[in-house]
Amino acid sequence: MSDNKILAVPTNVITGFLGVGKTSVIMHLLKQKPENERWAILVNEFGEIGVDGSLITGRSLTDKNIFIKEVSGGCMCCASGVPMQIALNQLLKAARPHRLLIEPTGLGHPHEVLEMLSNQYYQAILKVGKTVTLVDARNLTDQRYTEHETFNQQLEIGDVIIGNKADLYQEHDKKTLKEYLSNKGFTPDKLYFSEHGSVQLAWLAEKTHRRDSVANNSSHHHHHVSKDHSSVNQDIPEVGFIKAVNQGEGYQSIGWRFAANNIFNRTKLISLLSDIKAIRVKAVFITADGIYGYNNTNDDFHEIKLSAAGESCIEIICDTIDDSWEARLQQALIKHFQQQ
Repeated sequence: MSDNKILAVPTNVITGFLGVGKTSVIMHLLKQKPENERWAILVNEFGEIGVDGSLITGRSLTDKNIFIKEVSGGCMCCASGVPMQIALNQLLKAARPHRLLIEPTGLGHPHEVLEMLSNQYYQAILKVGKTVTLVDARNLTDQRYTEHETFNQQLEIGDVIIGNKADLYQEHDKKTLKEYLSNKGFTPDKLYFSEHGSVQLAWLAEKTHRRDSVANNSSHHHHHVSKDHSSVNQDIPEVGFIKAVNQGEGYQSIGWRFAANNIFNRTKLISLLSDIKAIRVKAVFITADGIYGYNNTNDDFHEIKLSAAGESCIEIICDTIDDSWEARLQQALIKHFQQQ
């Protein structure tokens, strides 16, 4: 890499539908990062709050060569890719990375992301490699997934398809995935299976030969609600929290950010988070027992200890928002820590 210019940064898009384990995959890849390399991660979230960056930062705080930037509030290819380009340019300038990983939202359209990364401006800066698509093969029996345009576009665009959560599969699930790809005419270079997001860096290494033929089929017909996606950057008011909602692609999201001086009861949080019926729940909370990250999908609930967090935050992606969630969050607050 030139001392003055950022050139040919190896770049991979890590895509896949909601709750498939993209953040876990990135965490496994970070464990394989050479110690002397700087890696940059651009994360897009459908929700307005932005939790993934806090989860990754909280688990990799000791490595100063990891740089993370978030684009919240929906598909980062919308609005001609302006939010993504601004965030990407800022990230590249700050990190001057040896590798770039991009995680679009689970409802994002990777065709348009790849088109933007391949435009004339980025041709010399980025060396766009394989797109990695994660899929939970168990979802192939559910029309909510198989008839969703984004789900199929993510598989179509994948140079490497990874059947994640393979430890939860029935005997036929791997065969079902292979047949689904074949019947749809999707022809990835490689198909792998993994458990708990355990992905090998070598799977991303080779250059793809499929880029032009797939990218040329892209079309941008999706819709998101137009709004100011700034909740992640707003100062938290005196009331102690910010709430934000979003909707699109047949889903809704709701999230909250809480000031760092709000301390939560961990037992009450676990009770709430494990009760929520949603497509995906992600959260980082400062509790009286320490700082914890949470991830809840329809078949998994995980709690992990984090090293640090600047604030507490939660994002829920669901079919229907439940008004009781906010009340239970307030009940989980340890009140005498609310104000300093």
